[in-house]
Amino acid sequence: MEFKTGPFVKWAGGKTQLLDRLKAHMPTDYGRYYEPFIGGGALLLELQPERVVINDINEQLLNVYRQLKIDAEAVIAAVQVLDAEPCDKERYMKIREAYNAKIKAHELDPECAALMIWINKHCFNGLYRVNSKGLFNVPYNNKKGGVSIDAANLRNIGLYLRSKDVEIRQGDFESACFDVQPGDFVYFDSPYVPIDETANFTDYTKEGFSLEDHKRLAALYRRLSEQGAKVMLSNHDVPLVHELYSGFSIEHFDVRRAINSDASKRTGKEVIITNY
Repeated sequence: MEFKTGPFVKWAGGKTQLLDRLKAHMPTDYGRYYEPFIGGGALLLELQPERVVINDINEQLLNVYRQLKIDAEAVIAAVQVLDAEPCDKERYMKIREAYNAKIKAHELDPECAALMIWINKHCFNGLYRVNSKGLFNVPYNNKKGGVSIDAANLRNIGLYLRSKDVEIRQGDFESACFDVQPGDFVYFDSPYVPIDETANFTDYTKEGFSLEDHKRLAALYRRLSEQGAKVMLSNHDVPLVHELYSGFSIEHFDVRRAINSDASKRTGKEVIITNY
């Protein structure tokens, strides 16, 4: 049984617009499905594979997946309470403060998941950015009201996560792949390599994602490939990516970048890299 599902958050590097390309590059058959940088989960929620490992470093994002798996109705009800009142800058800052209090107290519950979803819809450009203490610091986007969720979508995500063999891990991408077997499929939708050398590496979490992390990811890609796994990766079409993944199949294509604050930079070039 399949459920109609899609991402519940706007996420930097989200792959909704690339689903047809990604699906066209999928292997025809595979064992377990791994996605070590789950993000908004566009490909996972489109494919709805039977046996899955999802992972991310972002504990708050994973809490939403976990809470939807446990009790989607509790998350839906909490978001609807937040949506019941119109928003302004003062209210946004008050709710952001409540969300950060949850983060500091490590209260990973349905309310925290609801706060994360609501803030994603009311913060500037749907960005997820934290300071050195791990506290959310993105400003308000001036959205006054409206519905922050598609309740049926959240309900269906919960049904999918419960009905299939879906394991949710939190931590480093390398540790998430410790039990990959020959024939398993691994999709790496990692933080992007900067387009130019002066740009900063992506920082969705306080840990960040460095050049050394990208090199470590490329080494893992090669190692999994040698072990017989089927591996796919997407990233910017830049020289460093070609250097790191030389010898593998690389396809180039144009994309729109809806999350860039500079409208003139909302187009770009990306690659899909496969070992099969």
